[in-house]
Amino acid sequence: MIRGRIAFVCVVALLVGAMGHAAAKPYRIAVIPKGTTHEFWKSIHAGAAKAAKEFDVEIIWQGPQKEDDRELQIQVVQSFVSRRVDAIVLAPLDEVALVRPVREAVRRGIKVVVIDSGLKAKGFSSFVATDNYQGGRMGAKRLGEVMGGQGKALLLRYSEGSASTMKREQGFLDEMAENYPGIELVSTNRYAGATRESAFKEAQNLLTKFSSLDGVFCPNESSAAGMLRALQTAGKAGKVKYVGFDSSETLLNGLKAGEMDGLVVQNPFLMGYLGVKTAVEVLQGKKVKRRIDTGVVLVTRENMATPEMVELLTPDLDKWLKQ
Repeated sequence: MIRGRIAFVCVVALLVGAMGHAAAKPYRIAVIPKGTTHEFWKSIHAGAAKAAKEFDVEIIWQGPQKEDDRELQIQVVQSFVSRRVDAIVLAPLDEVALVRPVREAVRRGIKVVVIDSGLKAKGFSSFVATDNYQGGRMGAKRLGEVMGGQGKALLLRYSEGSASTMKREQGFLDEMAENYPGIELVSTNRYAGATRESAFKEAQNLLTKFSSLDGVFCPNESSAAGMLRALQTAGKAGKVKYVGFDSSETLLNGLKAGEMDGLVVQNPFLMGYLGVKTAVEVLQGKKVKRRIDTGVVLVTRENMATPEMVELLTPDLDKWLKQ
C-alpha cells in the first residue's frame, strides 16, 4: 500500500513538472531600431533573428521607418512597456529623448539592452556597440593619408542628438586636429538629415559653396550615399578624396569604382545578435559586461575582396529574415 502511494505521488510530480514545462513560454524580446529602411538595420534584424532562433526566444521587431522620428520611437518603447515584454533591445534615436521611456521600462522590471548608440541614462543592463569615437579617428586617418596631409576637406554631419554619429564626428575632428594640421576643414557644422535624399541636397549645397575641395568624410550610410551621389552629379567622384562610414551596395560599388577611398565598417549583424543574446543572459540572471564592443574595420578597394571582408560586407540576411 505504501509503495502504491509513493508511486502515485511520483507520477503526479512528473505530470505537474511536465505541465509546467509545457506551459513555460519563451521570453518575448522587443528589438527597436532607429529606422527600418537602411541596410544597416536589416543586418541588425537578421542578427537578432539568428539569436532568437539559437536561444529559443521570440523577438518583436518594430521601429520608426525614418531615423528622425523620435516621437514614434518613444511611443514604440512605451507600447512594449504596456505589453509587458520581458526585455527591450533598443537603438536610441536620441541620447536624451529616450531616457524617460527607458527609465519607465526598467522601473517596471523590463530588462533593457542598448545597442548601436548611447543613452544618457542609468539602469539599463548593457551597451552593445561599435567604438564609434575610434571609428571616427580611423576615418580621419584614412582621409588624411590619401590626401597626403594637405588640402581642404569637409565633414558632413548626420543628425543632432544621435550619440553614435556624434562620437564618430568628434573622433574625426580630434584625429584631424592632432595629426593632420596641414588639412583645412572648411565646413564641419552642416547636417545631412535622416535620409539619402536630404543628404544629397545638403551635399550639393556644400559642393557648390566649396568648389575647390580635396576631401570629404561622412559618418553614416545615408549621409555617405547622399554625398556620393552629389559628387557623381557634380563630376567630382574619384577626384575628391572621400571616406565614408558603414556599408551598402551603393557605397561598395563606389569603393570598387574608385569613387571612394575607404569605408569604416561596423558589424551590425553581430550587434543585433549580441543585443538579443545579452538580453537573454540578463533574463537568465547571468552577469553580463556593461560595455560590449562589436568592432570596426577599415575597408578599402585593396582589401574588400578578402574572405573576411566579404563575409562582413555581404552577410546572408535572407537566411534569417525569410524564415
